[in-house]
Amino acid sequence: MRFHKYHALGNDYIVLHPADFPAWQPAPTTGQIRAVCHRNFGVGSDGILWGPLPSKQSEFGLRIFNPDGSEAEKSGNGLRIFSRFLWDQGLVRNPAFTVETPGGHVQSVIKEQGRLITVAMGSVNFSSEKIPVTGAARDVINEKITVLDREFTFCAATIGNPHCVIPLPDISPEIAHRYGPHLETHPSFPRKTNVQFMKVRDRNNIQIEIWERGAGYTLASGSSSSAAAAVAHKLGLVDRSVTVHMPGGQIAIEIGDNFSILMTGTVNKVAEGTMHPELFAVTV
Repeated sequence: MRFHKYHALGNDYIVLHPADFPAWQPAPTTGQIRAVCHRNFGVGSDGILWGPLPSKQSEFGLRIFNPDGSEAEKSGNGLRIFSRFLWDQGLVRNPAFTVETPGGHVQSVIKEQGRLITVAMGSVNFSSEKIPVTGAARDVINEKITVLDREFTFCAATIGNPHCVIPLPDISPEIAHRYGPHLETHPSFPRKTNVQFMKVRDRNNIQIEIWERGAGYTLASGSSSSAAAAVAHKLGLVDRSVTVHMPGGQIAIEIGDNFSILMTGTVNKVAEGTMHPELFAVTV
């Protein structure tokens, strides 16, 4: 059972080609996903990229699974990693190609032999109905939310998956760990949410700490970078070219008309190998 492991700024994913797993069709089970992703009992990762799959509108289809077995609609880092995998395996020869995820279609452009990749992520939307966020239909901008002992001002957004962006004068991993799990599962977010604690450095730089839905504290996230940069631009705090600083590194975001997002970041190959059947003998 072959696997391929990559990381994008410390956000690591395992790519599983469905052709290598005929017994797992049409997709791995929750138990199999948890076993593979477990940091102690498995290979260890922030998620599984299951593809390539057939697609009617794009050249490739992709499904993205979180370590808890839930499915993500879209992942910016995951898309860059999957694009690098396709390039490494010789499944694409043209450096520009399209990928379909449950959160929408994107275009990837391979640069530097796959070590740098640009993804056209689609457009960020702030509508409560599309994110979704409970309550009347509206753009969710500068609203109040309370978790534990603290009230935050937040903005919500979607780029195919939900995000809760909280601007703060100072951020830290401790804040993300303390409040992230409670914001992720807050009743205001019917499908849960990714959470970004955001500090604006200047007109072209922001810094975020990330609590990722279904995965927990994360060193980097492409969709989080896209959403946070779009929110900062919506609030008038940054220009259209934004560098997003995260514990794992930096992602470049270009914001176009209608909050369309071009995301550029690195991908590194970690390993490839074979999973032994005994991996799945332990329940995790």
